[in-house]
Amino acid sequence: SMQGLKSLVPTESPGPDAIFGTSKPGLPATDTFLGTNKVPDLQKVFQRSDGLPVHLKRGYPDRMLYRTTMALTIGGTFYCLVALYIASQPK
Repeated sequence: SMQGLKSLVPTESPGPDAIFGTSKPGLPATDTFLGTNKVPDLQKVFQRSDGLPVHLKRGYPDRMLYRTTMALTIGGTFYCLVALYIASQPK
């Protein structure tokens, strides 16, 4: 008999749970999803024509994240410019 390398590809195809992750280990096959579908609610929020950009549609938390990001960006730019100015001064 010939001996050689073993095939790395499995000879059996995995079940649909292994491919799509439709159930969790240890749960019966009937309990495939344990939550509610939030997509329709989020579609209503993001498709509403209220003149707001999409990154500010969800209200106060989005505004705070946006303002924090802008403050860090402006502060970082100012810090870099000051550091470059100080580094360019003769000693």
